[in-house]
Amino acid sequence: MKLIIEEHPYEKKYVHDILSEIDALGNADGYVSINYVGYFYSHAARDCVFILPKVLLEDKDNLELVFGKYKPEEIIDLEKEGNPMTDEEKSFIYEFAVWIYRAITVYHNDKNTDSSIVYHQTILEVNKGQRHLSNTFLDIILSLIDFNRENQNFFFYILRNIHSGLNKINWTRTIAHSTAIVQKNVPIYINPVNKKRQINFDEELLIIFFSILNYINGHYGFDTPINCNFPLITGEKFKAYLGGLGIIRLRQIKYKYFSDKSLYIWDLCFAFFDRAKKVVVETGQKDYLLVKNFNIVFEAMIDELVGDPRDTMPSGLKDQDDGKRIDHLYSYRGLMNYDEDKPVYYIGDSKYYKRNNPVGKNSVYKQFTYARNVIQWNLNLFMSDVDDEEIVNDKKNFGHVAKLRDDETEGYNIIPNFFISATMDKDLNYSRDGIDRTEKRRDRFTSSQFQNRLFDRDTLLVCHYDVNFLYVLALYAKDDSSEKRSWKEKVRKLFREEIQNVLKEKYTFYAMEAHPHIDGHKYLYEHFQDLLGKVYKPFDTHNTILSLALESDEKFKQENTQLVSKLKEYFYIEECPLGSDPVAAIEVAKTNNPVSTIMTADADQENILIIRTKDNKETRRFTVGFVSGNYELLNPPTLDLFKIKYVMPIFNEGIRDYYEVGASSFEIKDSQPAIVFHFIAKHSIGNFHPLSNNRLKEYSVMSLSEILDSV
Repeated sequence: MKLIIEEHPYEKKYVHDILSEIDALGNADGYVSINYVGYFYSHAARDCVFILPKVLLEDKDNLELVFGKYKPEEIIDLEKEGNPMTDEEKSFIYEFAVWIYRAITVYHNDKNTDSSIVYHQTILEVNKGQRHLSNTFLDIILSLIDFNRENQNFFFYILRNIHSGLNKINWTRTIAHSTAIVQKNVPIYINPVNKKRQINFDEELLIIFFSILNYINGHYGFDTPINCNFPLITGEKFKAYLGGLGIIRLRQIKYKYFSDKSLYIWDLCFAFFDRAKKVVVETGQKDYLLVKNFNIVFEAMIDELVGDPRDTMPSGLKDQDDGKRIDHLYSYRGLMNYDEDKPVYYIGDSKYYKRNNPVGKNSVYKQFTYARNVIQWNLNLFMSDVDDEEIVNDKKNFGHVAKLRDDETEGYNIIPNFFISATMDKDLNYSRDGIDRTEKRRDRFTSSQFQNRLFDRDTLLVCHYDVNFLYVLALYAKDDSSEKRSWKEKVRKLFREEIQNVLKEKYTFYAMEAHPHIDGHKYLYEHFQDLLGKVYKPFDTHNTILSLALESDEKFKQENTQLVSKLKEYFYIEECPLGSDPVAAIEVAKTNNPVSTIMTADADQENILIIRTKDNKETRRFTVGFVSGNYELLNPPTLDLFKIKYVMPIFNEGIRDYYEVGASSFEIKDSQPAIVFHFIAKHSIGNFHPLSNNRLKEYSVMSLSEILDSV
């Protein structure tokens, strides 16, 4: 078996004969590379040639090394004496070739893929012709499958012979060894002797053969029919056969067979368990299964395992109007949600590089452009004057999607955006998906026009993750819908949580809700520039709660502290990590601010009496004074007592507290007219608010909103 690595530049002297029958690419320096993955039979080399993906390569000290330690030129001849690869690594290569074959086959059979990049001609067949220099594990598997498909009549013949004559009465032995009861001159034998079933070695060989096919179907995803009712060898027992028992048992029964086909089955089964065994391969065919631009296959693999089907996507979204095409797109729970299934579109781009190669600037720029196009597409759905036929159709079919822009805050929802790169498990393990932040130099990219504005339309984030190429290769090649569906749900959940974690590292998130006496919408309108891009309303169920996101960088510390302090005068506000329960956070805020929790004045009713304190004694009564009790206002102006529900004193040229009136009355105190207010509770508007230019008049009756506007 010859081994070539995709896109690696070889000196011509190493590969001239091997690649003479295929269109390799040469350069002026005398190097040759090939842009295919798959296998073909080389007549010049008289051997099978496997071209394996470039993900096997790792850059070290400006050299491309297989597994990070072998020059590709050193391992071209896999079975040549002196090849530095270990037996375990060679075994991995043999099995890896099978998975590559299966992945290309699944891709080729998928009607939704570009099959024009696949080049296929009849596969190799083990036969009684001239022996090749070497044989591959893939040859053995495909030959087992072919023999099963083409020899159903042979199996039927064997099965018929195995079962013929069983359980028939042996009259000679019955008469000789049994006592008959004679009834009406007719002998009746109560215990007849049947023909005994002997050990049948044809049956045992077929059990081993079909058990191998059953294992191939389950492990590699082949779909080979097994038309027999034998008790197959499975589970731990078959693992024992793989571990050496299969070879031992086949050797024990080898000399029980004489027909050519039985011997041929034995040879195939033995070759399967002993992968080092050479089997006879016919050389008269031109055999190949190759795919050009394997990055397209990798993209199809990831899209099958992560994305939504193209026919379920809006026509103007995945294939965008500017000619750009998103690799992977799917609808899933948004990053801001807690208990609501409010989906957004996730944007992904698969990167099929050599190991440790960084993402280029052009790729990052395109990913940001994809996100901007998705935002614009979403906004178009909510525009009433759009004449574009495609948009009108999308509005009809996808008008239920949530609007990315919140009209009250003019903040934009976060668009999840990611790269996913192929890497290799360090232990060459197929069972670990290896999904994690990339090991490359940068695992995230950001783009923004303004700092500290997460919810701004132009603030975009792209995260970068690695996936074990071996895991997704095997999962895709098996083509098991249940396994694929299970992993898709797992990886989507993981991507959501990981992107949330990246955002939580960069931003501090708060839940905020306006105090009962505050018109939150009016406050947002009046402080628009201070809050633009920092606040967003993500919760449909709890639509009075906003999310505040502030960048955690030290350079924004003072700015953020001042903003939060100011907001606390008008809002309950509490840290609420992304994805956490905002209601619970608001309850904590109310508990931590017990005075604020009883601000009961209606913001728009003129029912608060403003009183400017006359001296320090009166000021002290309010600053230290009562929560409940009577307050006497001497020589009052003409007032409508039925209208007054609260009294707010002005002291030290500012305001802070106000008092709820339970009852009031006109009385004479010290020969002076007076109004006596009976206070039943003390309330607060938060911090002390100094007044500018004495804008509040003494003895004014105003609404709380008017008072706060005067601050």
